[in-house]
Amino acid sequence: MMNLRRARNLLLAGLLGVTPPLFAQSVLITVAPPPIPVYEQPDCPEDGYIWTPGYWAYGEYGYFWVPGAWIEAPEPGFLWTPGYWRYDGGHYGWHGGYWGPHIGFYGGINYGFGYYGSGFYGGRWEGGSFHYNTAVWRVNSSAVHNTYVDRTVINQTTVNNHVSFNGPGGVNARPTAEQEAAAHGRHVDATGPQRAHEEEARHDENQRYSVNHGHPNNAAQVKAGEHHEGVQPQAEHRQAQQPQGEHRQAQLHEAQPHQAQHHQAQSHGAPQHQEHHASKPAPPKHSGGGDKKGKKE
Repeated sequence: MMNLRRARNLLLAGLLGVTPPLFAQSVLITVAPPPIPVYEQPDCPEDGYIWTPGYWAYGEYGYFWVPGAWIEAPEPGFLWTPGYWRYDGGHYGWHGGYWGPHIGFYGGINYGFGYYGSGFYGGRWEGGSFHYNTAVWRVNSSAVHNTYVDRTVINQTTVNNHVSFNGPGGVNARPTAEQEAAAHGRHVDATGPQRAHEEEARHDENQRYSVNHGHPNNAAQVKAGEHHEGVQPQAEHRQAQQPQGEHRQAQLHEAQPHQAQHHQAQSHGAPQHQEHHASKPAPPKHSGGGDKKGKKE
Protein backbone atom coordinates (compact mmCIF):
# COMPACT_ATOMS: atom_id res chain seq x y z
CA MET A 1 0.00 0.00 0.00
CA MET A 2 2.83 2.38 0.86
CA ASN A 3 4.46 1.67 -2.49
CA LEU A 4 1.23 2.55 -4.27
CA ARG A 5 0.95 5.78 -2.34
CA ARG A 6 4.55 6.67 -3.02
CA ALA A 7 4.17 6.00 -6.74
CA ARG A 8 1.04 8.13 -6.89
CA ASN A 9 2.70 10.96 -4.99
CA LEU A 10 5.70 10.91 -7.29
CA LEU A 11 3.42 11.03 -10.33
CA LEU A 12 1.40 13.92 -8.95
CA ALA A 13 4.47 15.80 -7.73
CA GLY A 14 5.99 15.58 -11.16
CA LEU A 15 2.94 16.95 -12.94
CA LEU A 16 0.76 19.04 -10.68
CA GLY A 17 1.55 22.71 -10.35
CA VAL A 18 3.44 22.85 -13.63
CA THR A 19 1.17 21.16 -16.14
CA PRO A 20 -2.43 22.42 -16.20
CA PRO A 21 -5.22 19.83 -16.33
CA LEU A 22 -6.41 21.69 -19.40
CA PHE A 23 -3.67 19.93 -21.36
CA ALA A 24 -2.03 17.11 -19.37
CA GLN A 25 -3.60 13.70 -19.72
CA SER A 26 -1.65 11.41 -17.37
CA VAL A 27 -2.68 12.13 -13.77
CA LEU A 28 -4.96 9.50 -12.25
CA ILE A 29 -7.55 10.73 -9.74
CA THR A 30 -9.66 8.41 -7.60
CA VAL A 31 -12.08 11.06 -6.30
CA ALA A 32 -14.98 12.20 -8.47
CA PRO A 33 -15.02 15.86 -9.57
CA PRO A 34 -17.65 17.99 -7.77
CA PRO A 35 -20.98 18.92 -9.38
CA ILE A 36 -21.01 21.84 -11.80
CA PRO A 37 -22.04 25.10 -10.08
CA VAL A 38 -25.00 27.17 -11.25
CA TYR A 39 -24.10 30.72 -12.22
CA GLU A 40 -25.03 33.62 -14.49
CA GLN A 41 -23.20 34.35 -17.70
CA PRO A 42 -21.67 37.84 -18.06
CA ASP A 43 -22.25 39.77 -21.29
CA CYS A 44 -19.99 39.04 -24.24
CA PRO A 45 -17.62 42.04 -24.37
CA GLU A 46 -16.60 42.08 -28.05
CA ASP A 47 -17.24 40.51 -31.43
CA GLY A 48 -15.31 37.32 -32.04
CA TYR A 49 -15.30 36.15 -28.43
CA ILE A 50 -16.61 32.66 -27.64
CA TRP A 51 -17.97 31.52 -24.29
CA THR A 52 -15.84 28.80 -22.68
CA PRO A 53 -17.70 27.10 -19.79
CA GLY A 54 -16.17 26.80 -16.33
CA TYR A 55 -14.85 23.42 -15.16
CA TRP A 56 -13.22 21.64 -12.22
CA ALA A 57 -9.48 21.16 -12.69
CA TYR A 58 -7.11 19.33 -10.35
CA GLY A 59 -4.03 20.68 -8.61
CA GLU A 60 -1.78 20.28 -5.61
CA TYR A 61 -4.63 20.93 -3.16
CA GLY A 62 -7.28 18.94 -4.97
CA TYR A 63 -10.02 20.18 -7.28
CA PHE A 64 -10.33 23.88 -8.07
CA TRP A 65 -12.87 25.75 -10.17
CA VAL A 66 -11.75 27.47 -13.37
CA PRO A 67 -14.33 30.22 -14.05
CA GLY A 68 -16.30 30.36 -17.26
CA ALA A 69 -14.98 33.20 -19.45
CA TRP A 70 -15.23 34.83 -22.86
CA ILE A 71 -12.17 33.95 -24.95
CA GLU A 72 -11.24 35.32 -28.36
CA ALA A 73 -11.33 32.58 -30.99
CA PRO A 74 -7.80 31.84 -32.29
CA GLU A 75 -9.07 32.24 -35.85
CA PRO A 76 -12.36 32.88 -37.68
CA GLY A 77 -14.50 29.79 -38.04
CA PHE A 78 -13.18 28.09 -34.91
CA LEU A 79 -15.44 26.91 -32.08
CA TRP A 80 -14.57 25.61 -28.61
CA THR A 81 -15.13 21.98 -27.63
CA PRO A 82 -15.00 21.90 -23.79
CA GLY A 83 -12.89 19.38 -21.92
CA TYR A 84 -14.47 16.78 -19.66
CA TRP A 85 -13.73 14.18 -16.98
CA ARG A 86 -14.27 10.49 -17.64
CA TYR A 87 -14.34 7.63 -15.13
CA ASP A 88 -12.65 4.54 -16.54
CA GLY A 89 -10.64 1.71 -15.04
CA GLY A 90 -11.05 2.91 -11.47
CA HIS A 91 -9.82 6.45 -12.08
CA TYR A 92 -11.03 9.82 -13.34
CA GLY A 93 -9.15 11.17 -16.35
CA TRP A 94 -9.31 14.63 -17.89
CA HIS A 95 -9.81 14.95 -21.65
CA GLY A 96 -8.74 18.45 -22.65
CA GLY A 97 -10.78 20.84 -24.78
CA TYR A 98 -9.74 22.24 -28.15
CA TRP A 99 -10.58 24.75 -30.89
CA GLY A 100 -11.66 23.63 -34.33
CA PRO A 101 -14.17 24.21 -37.15
CA HIS A 102 -16.51 21.58 -35.68
CA ILE A 103 -17.69 20.75 -32.17
CA GLY A 104 -16.47 17.38 -30.95
CA PHE A 105 -17.42 15.16 -28.04
CA TYR A 106 -17.37 16.71 -24.56
CA GLY A 107 -18.60 13.78 -22.55
CA GLY A 108 -22.30 14.51 -22.76
CA ILE A 109 -21.80 17.03 -19.94
CA ASN A 110 -24.45 19.75 -19.77
CA TYR A 111 -22.34 22.88 -19.23
CA GLY A 112 -25.23 25.14 -20.18
CA PHE A 113 -25.08 28.27 -22.36
CA GLY A 114 -25.42 26.37 -25.63
CA TYR A 115 -23.28 23.42 -24.51
CA TYR A 116 -26.12 21.09 -23.55
CA GLY A 117 -24.23 17.80 -23.72
CA SER A 118 -23.98 17.41 -27.48
CA GLY A 119 -23.42 19.97 -30.21
CA PHE A 120 -23.32 23.73 -29.80
CA TYR A 121 -26.09 26.34 -30.00
CA GLY A 122 -24.55 29.63 -28.89
CA GLY A 123 -24.05 31.03 -32.37
CA ARG A 124 -22.52 30.49 -35.80
CA TRP A 125 -19.84 31.86 -38.08
CA GLU A 126 -20.98 33.68 -41.21
CA GLY A 127 -18.49 35.14 -43.66
CA GLY A 128 -15.71 35.53 -41.11
CA SER A 129 -17.98 37.09 -38.45
CA PHE A 130 -19.52 35.34 -35.49
CA HIS A 131 -23.26 35.76 -35.02
CA TYR A 132 -24.55 35.33 -31.47
CA ASN A 133 -27.76 33.53 -30.54
CA THR A 134 -29.15 35.79 -27.83
CA ALA A 135 -31.70 33.16 -26.82
CA VAL A 136 -28.71 31.33 -25.34
CA TRP A 137 -25.92 33.89 -24.81
CA ARG A 138 -25.83 37.34 -23.26
CA VAL A 139 -24.07 40.08 -25.24
CA ASN A 140 -23.10 43.70 -24.76
CA SER A 141 -25.32 45.21 -27.46
CA SER A 142 -23.18 48.36 -27.65
CA ALA A 143 -20.17 46.29 -28.73
CA VAL A 144 -21.70 43.21 -30.34
CA HIS A 145 -23.98 43.76 -33.34
CA ASN A 146 -24.23 40.41 -35.13
CA THR A 147 -27.04 38.68 -33.28
CA TYR A 148 -30.07 36.50 -33.93
CA VAL A 149 -32.64 34.62 -31.84
CA ASP A 150 -33.24 30.88 -32.11
CA ARG A 151 -35.18 29.57 -29.14
CA THR A 152 -35.78 26.16 -30.73
CA VAL A 153 -32.32 25.02 -29.63
CA ILE A 154 -33.27 25.25 -25.97
CA ASN A 155 -34.26 21.79 -24.84
CA GLN A 156 -36.88 22.48 -22.19
CA THR A 157 -37.29 18.79 -21.38
CA THR A 158 -33.69 18.13 -20.41
CA VAL A 159 -33.04 18.07 -16.66
CA ASN A 160 -29.57 19.33 -15.75
CA ASN A 161 -28.30 17.31 -12.82
CA HIS A 162 -24.94 19.11 -12.71
CA VAL A 163 -22.98 15.87 -13.01
CA SER A 164 -19.46 16.79 -14.11
CA PHE A 165 -18.06 13.50 -15.40
CA ASN A 166 -18.72 10.84 -18.00
CA GLY A 167 -18.89 7.14 -17.17
CA PRO A 168 -20.41 4.86 -14.51
CA GLY A 169 -22.13 6.94 -11.84
CA GLY A 170 -22.10 9.97 -14.14
CA VAL A 171 -23.30 10.79 -17.67
CA ASN A 172 -23.75 7.84 -19.97
CA ALA A 173 -22.80 9.16 -23.41
CA ARG A 174 -20.54 8.07 -26.25
CA PRO A 175 -19.17 10.06 -29.19
CA THR A 176 -20.81 9.92 -32.58
CA ALA A 177 -18.81 9.31 -35.73
CA GLU A 178 -18.96 13.04 -36.52
CA GLN A 179 -17.68 13.97 -33.06
CA GLU A 180 -14.80 11.53 -33.33
CA ALA A 181 -13.94 13.00 -36.71
CA ALA A 182 -13.84 16.48 -35.16
CA ALA A 183 -11.37 15.29 -32.52
CA HIS A 184 -9.07 13.79 -35.14
CA GLY A 185 -9.50 16.60 -37.65
CA ARG A 186 -7.87 20.00 -37.77
CA HIS A 187 -7.87 21.65 -34.35
CA VAL A 188 -5.63 23.52 -31.90
CA ASP A 189 -5.21 23.37 -28.14
CA ALA A 190 -6.31 26.02 -25.69
CA THR A 191 -4.83 29.48 -26.24
CA GLY A 192 -2.31 31.34 -24.08
CA PRO A 193 -5.02 33.38 -22.33
CA GLN A 194 -6.86 30.16 -21.48
CA ARG A 195 -3.71 28.65 -19.98
CA ALA A 196 -3.06 31.77 -17.93
CA HIS A 197 -6.71 31.80 -16.87
CA GLU A 198 -6.45 28.29 -15.42
CA GLU A 199 -3.17 29.11 -13.69
CA GLU A 200 -4.77 32.14 -12.04
CA ALA A 201 -7.55 29.93 -10.69
CA ARG A 202 -5.02 27.33 -9.54
CA HIS A 203 -3.29 29.87 -7.31
CA ASP A 204 -6.49 31.37 -5.87
CA GLU A 205 -7.25 29.39 -2.73
CA ASN A 206 -10.88 30.57 -2.78
CA GLN A 207 -11.35 28.57 -5.99
CA ARG A 208 -10.34 25.30 -4.28
CA TYR A 209 -13.04 22.82 -3.42
CA SER A 210 -11.37 22.28 -0.05
CA VAL A 211 -12.10 25.94 0.72
CA ASN A 212 -15.35 26.73 -1.12
CA HIS A 213 -17.01 23.30 -0.76
CA GLY A 214 -18.51 23.58 -4.22
CA HIS A 215 -19.34 27.30 -4.07
CA PRO A 216 -16.43 28.95 -5.91
CA ASN A 217 -15.78 32.58 -5.08
CA ASN A 218 -15.45 33.41 -8.76
CA ALA A 219 -17.75 31.24 -10.89
CA ALA A 220 -17.57 33.23 -14.15
CA GLN A 221 -15.93 36.38 -15.46
CA VAL A 222 -15.99 38.49 -18.59
CA LYS A 223 -12.45 37.88 -19.86
CA ALA A 224 -9.50 35.83 -18.71
CA GLY A 225 -7.35 37.94 -16.38
CA GLU A 226 -10.24 40.13 -15.22
CA HIS A 227 -10.84 38.45 -11.88
CA HIS A 228 -12.54 41.53 -10.44
CA GLU A 229 -15.48 40.95 -12.78
CA GLY A 230 -16.25 37.53 -11.37
CA VAL A 231 -19.83 36.29 -11.03
CA GLN A 232 -20.99 34.58 -7.86
CA PRO A 233 -22.77 31.21 -7.94
CA GLN A 234 -26.56 31.50 -7.88
CA ALA A 235 -27.74 28.15 -6.57
CA GLU A 236 -27.10 25.37 -4.10
CA HIS A 237 -24.52 22.84 -5.18
CA ARG A 238 -25.47 19.26 -4.56
CA GLN A 239 -22.91 16.62 -3.75
CA ALA A 240 -21.90 14.12 -6.41
CA GLN A 241 -21.18 10.52 -5.54
CA GLN A 242 -17.93 8.61 -5.29
CA PRO A 243 -17.56 5.16 -6.84
CA GLN A 244 -17.46 2.27 -4.42
CA GLY A 245 -14.54 -0.05 -4.04
CA GLU A 246 -10.88 0.18 -3.08
CA HIS A 247 -10.40 3.59 -4.73
CA ARG A 248 -7.99 5.55 -2.55
CA GLN A 249 -7.85 9.32 -2.55
CA ALA A 250 -4.77 10.96 -4.08
CA GLN A 251 -2.40 11.83 -1.25
CA LEU A 252 -2.09 15.47 -2.22
CA HIS A 253 -5.78 16.00 -1.51
CA GLU A 254 -6.34 18.14 1.58
CA ALA A 255 -10.10 17.83 1.60
CA GLN A 256 -12.31 15.06 0.30
CA PRO A 257 -15.11 16.15 -2.01
CA HIS A 258 -18.41 14.35 -2.31
CA GLN A 259 -18.76 10.65 -2.78
CA ALA A 260 -20.41 8.85 -5.67
CA GLN A 261 -22.00 5.44 -6.00
CA HIS A 262 -21.48 3.66 -9.35
CA HIS A 263 -24.59 2.90 -11.36
CA GLN A 264 -26.65 5.16 -9.07
CA ALA A 265 -26.20 8.63 -10.49
CA GLN A 266 -28.44 11.06 -8.69
CA SER A 267 -30.75 13.20 -10.76
CA HIS A 268 -30.75 16.72 -9.42
CA GLY A 269 -33.22 19.08 -10.93
CA ALA A 270 -32.04 22.47 -12.08
CA PRO A 271 -33.64 25.60 -13.41
CA GLN A 272 -34.43 25.35 -17.07
CA HIS A 273 -32.94 27.87 -19.47
CA GLN A 274 -35.26 30.79 -19.95
CA GLU A 275 -36.22 32.23 -23.29
CA HIS A 276 -35.35 35.88 -23.58
CA HIS A 277 -35.58 38.83 -25.90
CA ALA A 278 -32.76 39.58 -28.31
CA SER A 279 -32.38 43.25 -27.30
CA LYS A 280 -32.03 42.49 -23.58
CA PRO A 281 -31.57 38.80 -22.88
CA ALA A 282 -32.27 37.56 -19.40
CA PRO A 283 -29.23 36.16 -17.56
CA PRO A 284 -28.93 32.50 -18.55
CA LYS A 285 -28.39 30.53 -15.37
CA HIS A 286 -26.39 27.42 -15.24
CA SER A 287 -23.51 25.52 -14.65
CA GLY A 288 -20.00 24.94 -15.65
CA GLY A 289 -15.21 19.88 -15.60
CA GLY A 290 -10.00 16.83 -13.49
CA ASP A 291 -7.97 13.93 -13.52
CA LYS A 292 -6.05 13.18 -16.42
CA LYS A 293 -5.75 10.03 -18.17
CA GLY A 294 -6.16 8.82 -21.65
CA LYS A 295 -5.75 10.70 -24.81
CA LYS A 296 -7.54 13.80 -25.87
CA GLU A 297 -10.88 13.11 -27.49
